[in-house]
Amino acid sequence: MLIGEVARRSGVSARMLRHYEALGLVRPSGRTGSGYREYSGADIRRIFHVESLRSLGLSLREIRRALDEPGCTPSALVGDLIRQTRERLAAETELLTRLRRIDAVDPAGWEDVLRIVALLQALGSPSPGARQHAALLSASSAGPSSSAAPSSSAASSASPASPAPPASPASPADEVPVEVPVPVDALVEAVLNETEPNVAGALRWALARSGDGAPALLAEGLDSPAAAVRERAVRALAELPGPEATAQLRRALAHPDAVVRACAALELGARGAPEAVPTLIDMIVEGTQDTDAADALSVPASDPGTAERIAARLLDRLAHGAAAPPVRSRLAQALAAVPGPTATRALVGLTHDEHRTVALTATYLLRERTPD
Repeated sequence: MLIGEVARRSGVSARMLRHYEALGLVRPSGRTGSGYREYSGADIRRIFHVESLRSLGLSLREIRRALDEPGCTPSALVGDLIRQTRERLAAETELLTRLRRIDAVDPAGWEDVLRIVALLQALGSPSPGARQHAALLSASSAGPSSSAAPSSSAASSASPASPAPPASPASPADEVPVEVPVPVDALVEAVLNETEPNVAGALRWALARSGDGAPALLAEGLDSPAAAVRERAVRALAELPGPEATAQLRRALAHPDAVVRACAALELGARGAPEAVPTLIDMIVEGTQDTDAADALSVPASDPGTAERIAARLLDRLAHGAAAPPVRSRLAQALAAVPGPTATRALVGLTHDEHRTVALTATYLLRERTPD
């Protein structure tokens, strides 16, 4: 079969067939009397073998090895192809994410594109100072509709009194003006990956000012297999204002991770949410951030009806009789922050506790208690 017919039947151009011949990959077995290339059935089968291996991503050099070297096993080449394909997919996915983030900003011109690229690069910088600088720029670029003040933990983490190492003068973030917005998903990714406390505080502050979309993205972080990522996600949720963040924190109360449950309960308690009460009481009994839990419990207890229900729950824990003296002392301190007659009666009862420390604690707390 002549080269033109082979090209038509195989779909491989005559030019490529000549290239295969020059490489020694597929040589026609004969020539016509006029000197034209003539391919045998075995030659055509080899062409199809070459094309099949090319479809897997093998280079022509690798294909020649696979077809001509008996010692060249598939496992080595295929393993390399899998690794290369994964690397290529990761690079393409990263590029796609960057392009989507730029598109989300809706840049007016290429200057805006260059600025947002510089800010995204700064957020991923190996320098903590550069990342913190980018986070603070992100916070200052938030629109007027996202004017949430930083929480105490975020403010202290981002405070100049405890700065991260300064960014290099050549940092890309130095050239980014404050009017460039940052995509919310980029900030969430930075928050979930940040290990430096100062930078993390600045990022959470920026995220709290970034507008809609952050709570749902952070909630995905609660499903991470990494405990550190789950903790960062719930801490960031706790610093977000608004009903959407509160709803995600309520869902976190049922999370299997005790750290996530505790962080969600502390923030919900501080927001006056009665749903946090059972978890807060568990924390007091277990001695897990019990002082913070008692403080958080006092907020929903400002409602008289809720205060009575909280006191009843605390009293129920005391009534089990199995509570050790340290537990009874912690419950007494929690009762002291709950107004109402039920809490008062419980404290009176504890002044007669068989354990002297518990009785003295209850006596002191009752003396300091504001009359109902």
